[in-house]
Amino acid sequence: MRRLRRLPLIPPLARNFCATRAYKAYAAGRAVAFVMLGGVVSVPLHLAHAQTAGAVVPSGTGAQSTAPVAPHPNVTPTTGPSFSAADINQIASQRAVYDLTLTETSGGKTLSATGTMLYSVRHGCSGWSTQQRLDIQSVTRQNGVEHMISDYSTFESADGHSLIFRTMETSNGKLLQNLRGEATLHPDGSGTAHYEKPLAKTLTLPAGTLFPIQHTVSILDAARSGKTEISAPIFDGTSPDGATDTYITLLGWGKTTPPTDFSALNALQSGHVHVAFFARTPPNMMPEYEMGMRYFANGVSDNLTLDFGDFRMKGTLHTLDLPKAETCHAKPHQKKN
Repeated sequence: MRRLRRLPLIPPLARNFCATRAYKAYAAGRAVAFVMLGGVVSVPLHLAHAQTAGAVVPSGTGAQSTAPVAPHPNVTPTTGPSFSAADINQIASQRAVYDLTLTETSGGKTLSATGTMLYSVRHGCSGWSTQQRLDIQSVTRQNGVEHMISDYSTFESADGHSLIFRTMETSNGKLLQNLRGEATLHPDGSGTAHYEKPLAKTLTLPAGTLFPIQHTVSILDAARSGKTEISAPIFDGTSPDGATDTYITLLGWGKTTPPTDFSALNALQSGHVHVAFFARTPPNMMPEYEMGMRYFANGVSDNLTLDFGDFRMKGTLHTLDLPKAETCHAKPHQKKN
């Protein structure tokens, strides 16, 4: 049975995002649940037989260190949440719906596939609320009709130091994964993730870890600064295994691009982004998966490619709503007696 796994958020960029690399197939099956957070598409493959990875700490005990970070290209990593309000405010509140269509199959396992993806992010005065729903119907030679649904929601604080997360994945109505918990970060990006479901446990997060919105902001900030590559771990709550390392390359930011069907995007800068995701435990030089996309300056993507290994789907932006930002007022200072 194929399982849903979420994708690390990165708005679709470029012509047809190239999500390369087939996702690992496991004896218990593959889960593919996609989550777009803060403009980034996340695809963690949740394993039906997954065992706890990294440093696991029983509830109520102190945290321990995780295994060493997997070796990556010689790129200076980020050092934790430190973005200005101006950087954060570049990310637009949005409600985007994508039509998913089958573009390629290999091995003859998948006969057809269609679906939709809803991605919603709202910027409030205290933080960011994100929801994503991936709904895919496919027909395979082995299992016949498969209906996969992945629901993902988070609340990320405005300072990027706390995250409340929930992920639920089903296949033909059968629950595959139910993750719930919260995570906190220190100024250097290190921190802890506390899981309530499926099992109560605590994992340590490495220094430099970013939550989804902050991860998206780091990509856009790097692109505007003329950088061509950055590296940072991300924790988004879609995997029971804690943080995932990412290596991002950026190309062509700010260059003129063909007009889109959405006038709100046509005046914005955009660029091509490629993201490779690496498991932290055990360390591995090869990425678990990769994806490419075109990112707009406001964190919106207009198309994407989702690679499930034996078949690939193209996501095309069908509807886009950009609600006005919430008006926030500073709290008045209390007079001292």
